[in-house]
Amino acid sequence: MSNDTFSERRTYPKGLKGIIANESALSDVRGEEGRLLYLGYDIDDLVEMCCFEEVVYLLLNKRLPNRDELEGIKNRLRSDRDLPQPVLDFFKTATKSARPMSALRTAVSMLGMYDDRTKDPGQLKEIGLSLIAKVPVMVAYYYRLCQGLDLPPVREDLSESEHFLWLLKGEEPNPDEAHILDVAYILHADHGMNASTFAARVCIATLSDMYSAITAAIGTLKGPLHGGANEGVIEMLKEIGTEDGVDSYIEDKLSRKEKIMGMGHRVYRVLDPRAPHLRRMAIRLSSKIGEPKWIRMSERIAKLVRERKGLNANVDFYSATVYYSIGIPTRLFTAIFSIARCSGWVAQVLEQMEDNTLYRPLTLYTGPKDRIPVPTIDMR
Repeated sequence: MSNDTFSERRTYPKGLKGIIANESALSDVRGEEGRLLYLGYDIDDLVEMCCFEEVVYLLLNKRLPNRDELEGIKNRLRSDRDLPQPVLDFFKTATKSARPMSALRTAVSMLGMYDDRTKDPGQLKEIGLSLIAKVPVMVAYYYRLCQGLDLPPVREDLSESEHFLWLLKGEEPNPDEAHILDVAYILHADHGMNASTFAARVCIATLSDMYSAITAAIGTLKGPLHGGANEGVIEMLKEIGTEDGVDSYIEDKLSRKEKIMGMGHRVYRVLDPRAPHLRRMAIRLSSKIGEPKWIRMSERIAKLVRERKGLNANVDFYSATVYYSIGIPTRLFTAIFSIARCSGWVAQVLEQMEDNTLYRPLTLYTGPKDRIPVPTIDMR
């Protein structure tokens, strides 16, 4: 079929919007209903009844664990947190001005150089578990080195959320903060064929390796139109500064047709089902730390944008306030997203390889046609 015929007989959605590219049993994103389910379990129930490690097991094994299996995956993750010395040396010598996501992307790629299991396709799951365990350590360690701080030793007596807070702050984790982070991890674990997941599946579909796939996903997530949006939200709040400045700031943004960070979603046509959980936590935290202006500003922004543009807050909008309130530095917000989403990326890679097909969409050529080259020199 020629490109002319293609364009005449068929319109196409830019960015593959609305196109079904594969089948998946992992996460069910119901945009019209505002629901998110992992393997048939509603996200509302999972955050109330499960810990993050249970959700990791669910995504990787397509069922929830029993008690022994839960202890097994907890121990498996806890035993694989140590980093190879070359990766630690890289963090120590790397520029301290780089964004954490850039450092993480490079470090994950480096890990693949020191793992002989990449030669064995049967080791994909084991490598994936190793990455889920190591990504939080790499995020915390790079940040502390950038701040000139020492590196707390990895421990095997803490949950995933507790351990990250221990490494980040160098002190025993606050149980309430650990629980909040655990919920945030669950909410961010997987989300259908989002851009970073698509990148991971496209990469592994070529029969590359797990490290390459997760590196591709991290490079995709770091963009401000994907995972980087939560950093933009807190920067927006800081730029506004006071509650009195919200209305004029938003009106100016809307008049210029500029994007309001954290508002709207590519799939959800109603409220993002993850947002209410984070909103409740943001309200509670703002009250607890005695700094309620952030949530009040957020609520006013959400109300104005909903009334003016019909857009609802997404997961990034309230996660920014939550992370900020539990003492996570702004520059780590997207990296926190990657810690949680690594479990989903690994699960999606494993699922891709169950019935692999190479991704090869068409493109509609729009360039010049039937041109004849003019020699720049005499060819005789």
